[in-house]
Amino acid sequence: MSSQEPGGAAGASFAEPTAEPAAESVARWRAETPGCAERIHLNNAGAALPPEPVVAAVRDHLENEARIGGYEAAEEAEERLQGVYESLARLLGARARNMAVVENATVAVALALSAFDLGRGDRIVTSRSDYPSNQIMYMSLGRRHGVETLTAEDLPEGGVDPDSVRELLGRSGCRLVSISWVPTNSGLVQRVHEVGEICAEAGVPFLVDACQSVGQLPVEVERLRCDFLAGTARKFLRGPRGIGFLYVSDAALACGCHPLYVDMRGADWTAPGQYRLADGARRFENWEFPYALVLGMGAAADYAAAAGLAALARTRELSDYLRARLSALPWARVLDRGAERCAIVTAEVRGWDADDLKLRLRAQGINTSASRRKDGVLDMDDKRAASVLRLSPHYYNTRQEIDAALAALAELSARQPLPR
Repeated sequence: MSSQEPGGAAGASFAEPTAEPAAESVARWRAETPGCAERIHLNNAGAALPPEPVVAAVRDHLENEARIGGYEAAEEAEERLQGVYESLARLLGARARNMAVVENATVAVALALSAFDLGRGDRIVTSRSDYPSNQIMYMSLGRRHGVETLTAEDLPEGGVDPDSVRELLGRSGCRLVSISWVPTNSGLVQRVHEVGEICAEAGVPFLVDACQSVGQLPVEVERLRCDFLAGTARKFLRGPRGIGFLYVSDAALACGCHPLYVDMRGADWTAPGQYRLADGARRFENWEFPYALVLGMGAAADYAAAAGLAALARTRELSDYLRARLSALPWARVLDRGAERCAIVTAEVRGWDADDLKLRLRAQGINTSASRRKDGVLDMDDKRAASVLRLSPHYYNTRQEIDAALAALAELSARQPLPR
């Protein structure tokens, strides 16, 4: 189905020369991020600290709703709201007509899945590291409609094996390939560009969950050769919580793909028993929007575009520094796998449950997160891990903050945790 041009290897842009951000840029990013003055925030894979322009976009629209009314404020902001689609499209190398605004990345995946009339005998190909909500949706399709999920093998170093995807697509009934570019429970970067080429060759639609990718990795939908791409605002994009987006390719639109429960924003009721789909990806949207959050997401997309490749390279450099330092500590077991790794660093700390450790660090003004077995059953079982501490730096963090977080971890590792 895909109509995009072939792409290169995942993350290839990072091999290209990029200027290091000047100290003035880092200082400005931190000055425009109020939370930097309050704490060390290493939970950007959960929800990043939004910069001031994002906060202002959300606040100003809510205040206008309070002054003049919700419908009236939306009409007044119409031009800026339309600009959000342009901002998201520029970030992904797409066109505005290919972008839909939805509640979050999980909803985006669900909407894409609902565009296929899947039934008994049909198959979905996925990876061992797909997001748990996606995995549960595949299983639900199996229980309700008899859809079979085929899980591709991993490469020895970790991450989906493109050749295994190719082999599975040779079986009958493969209707869709759905891969999480970066899983939630580790810093693995999967080889989605190679998978996209294989899908294009086989004529099988390709769905990419880019929830953890947008804002920390270069994203070009044409290189991905994907038909659907799901994303969220709150993570590395640094937007507000509760809003996300879905990219839909021209090929998917041309063949009439639309969600099962299309509503009156996605289609017009034209006559008894008839409806006409919206021309572009907005057929995947719902009528009611949190308009303040939509504007905040647009501001976040603009901020990310202005920060540019230098910011992405800095995020990678900080995560490499963190991973290398953590790997050298005798009380930590770093669990990230894959030939390419990103700004999510996961580790077990000897003697500690990750949730307890997260709370102890938070009490010291250091934000991290914890992933448990249920966040990636296959991957976590392979690693023999029940819980992992997840640290995810971003370009507004500093090496000094990472050093302080590791010092706090070292102090805690020397203590015996309290019984739960």
